[in-house]
Amino acid sequence: MSDRGPSKLQRCGLLLRNLFIALLAYTSVVGVVHVYRTGSISPFSKTAPKPAVIPEGSLSGGVNWRLRPETLVRDINDAYLGERPHVDTYANYTRLIEACRGSAAQLERMRNVYNCLAYLSGNEKDYYYLPDQLPSKSLPTYPSVEGALKPSRKNVGECAGPVQLYHTYWTGPSTWRVELFVKSYLYTQNLPCSRLYIWLDSDGNPNAVEDMMKDPGFQRFLPLVARGDITLKAWKFPSRIPLPKGSIEQDPLYKSYLSSRGAIDEKINAKGEAYIGDGLMVQKDGSEWIVLTERQMTFLPVAVSDAVRFVVLHLYGGVYLDMDILLLRDMRPLLLTPDHNFAERWAVHSHPGDFNTAVLSLNANSSLSSYLVRGGVRMGLNFHPRIVGRMAWKDGRVEELAMFETGLFDPIWGEFNWGREGRCTVPCFKDYGVAFLGTREVIKDEWQSYDGTPLPLKTIGGSNTELKRRDTTTNDNDNDHKIELYYEQKTAMRRRLQRRNNLKITASGQTELDDEVAEELLPEVNAAAAEAQKAATRRKPVAKGADGTYGGRDYRIEEDKYPPNNRTLENFFRGAFSYHIHNQWTKHPQPNSWFDVIQRAQDGFFRGERTNPYGERWEGPEVKPYDRWPEFD
Repeated sequence: MSDRGPSKLQRCGLLLRNLFIALLAYTSVVGVVHVYRTGSISPFSKTAPKPAVIPEGSLSGGVNWRLRPETLVRDINDAYLGERPHVDTYANYTRLIEACRGSAAQLERMRNVYNCLAYLSGNEKDYYYLPDQLPSKSLPTYPSVEGALKPSRKNVGECAGPVQLYHTYWTGPSTWRVELFVKSYLYTQNLPCSRLYIWLDSDGNPNAVEDMMKDPGFQRFLPLVARGDITLKAWKFPSRIPLPKGSIEQDPLYKSYLSSRGAIDEKINAKGEAYIGDGLMVQKDGSEWIVLTERQMTFLPVAVSDAVRFVVLHLYGGVYLDMDILLLRDMRPLLLTPDHNFAERWAVHSHPGDFNTAVLSLNANSSLSSYLVRGGVRMGLNFHPRIVGRMAWKDGRVEELAMFETGLFDPIWGEFNWGREGRCTVPCFKDYGVAFLGTREVIKDEWQSYDGTPLPLKTIGGSNTELKRRDTTTNDNDNDHKIELYYEQKTAMRRRLQRRNNLKITASGQTELDDEVAEELLPEVNAAAAEAQKAATRRKPVAKGADGTYGGRDYRIEEDKYPPNNRTLENFFRGAFSYHIHNQWTKHPQPNSWFDVIQRAQDGFFRGERTNPYGERWEGPEVKPYDRWPEFD
């Protein structure tokens, strides 16, 4: 066989062929671009003219976002949950589980989340109760309910009872999702009786806490760190985890080991330590520990957060929440019960060990928490909830961890993964991404299960110039606008009081009050109206164009890609304690999406213009509002 390579002529032909292929590819690409830009295959056609530049401050659809109304709802009911549960309130786990699950054998209600939410929102008296032994009376050091110090700008206040710990885990810089989680906590929880621990990955970044304190996105919460609401904690996987005394001897897994090898005291070495197996160690003073080997510390679990929640709750107690949990109600009644050990079901899987621990609560240093941590370590630091749950089921301890249905914490999981039974939820979501969307076509299907009275809506014309923001120059028209707003708010407040107290409003707009209630209610009316007047003057000015509009055009709702709508937080999975976003970490909420509605409700609360769902006003330090996302302009 000849070893000669191709001749010069052959190499030249190969080069020409490759050049021809490259030229053909280049011509094809240029041709496609030319047709796209000009709309013609003629090489002499000119580039199509660019569309007129939309004036600054307008949306891509030509609609001025500065003039867009925030909502179509006339009178938003922010305080839709009523008065916050009493500080000593317990939740009846049995009633909650049976109402949303049915019997343990049949699970006949498990797939009907609509009915579960209806029960949660309308039957608090059935599953909330005050125990005979009030927690607020359990220690003499607790202040009285009436005498507990209220929150202020620099003081978180006092709790008339035990303070509950909330934990979450995060790695990397602060993002919008951290802000949403923290604000939902501040917006819904009983803050004098709650503390939020944010655990930051310090195994990967030893300076995680310092970096977060300097993070521009987190700096808005530094006053709340100073006030004591939030604590940043460095998470380093511990080499030793303490156990309650006697937990090893009580564990069935080690009884046979100990009975065949003698008492623990007989095995203590010169260092005062006795190693039992599976990393369990007992010291001479009787303290018991889980000890991780150097090999185990090297091969940390891939899903670190799976381990973090079990270890942190074993050490501190309280409740762990994934950062993609959006809190909607006060969790305290669930956490105050003596045995507040619970998680939720994994979707609608029927196995009693199929837990999801996006929301997980455990008593600190308890027999159950010790068992779960030991089990995860014994299985090679595998703390996946379904693995740990199956272990507990196999060992006969699964009933010690209450399993709540998804309606409490993740109301659309069953809808998303499995065939539901009964009606869709309100709103009706078929996908976890819907909550981010604000386009008009998304709205049409989400109210299919709503039976309530339609909310009164504002009428917005095609070119409603009244929606234009006014300039900040003090003039008669501006003063007239403020006075008009003052009386509008005052009348609205009077009408709310009328509905509450069956009062009468005369034709002149005055309220006829009974002598007994007039003195009590009128100051509330006047104070609320005066606050509305102050709020009108606090709004930031927007520069006005020479033509009297902003961005050069009036607002036209029919042209708006993200039009205002009738969404309010009152109808966002009413009754659920939380909503699980399920990752989607890089997404941002479109204008007038559900998450945007939630953002505005929270920002209004922190500005002092609106209440939280329990009718409470913000008494804390200033909290910077959410940033706008220019990607939707």
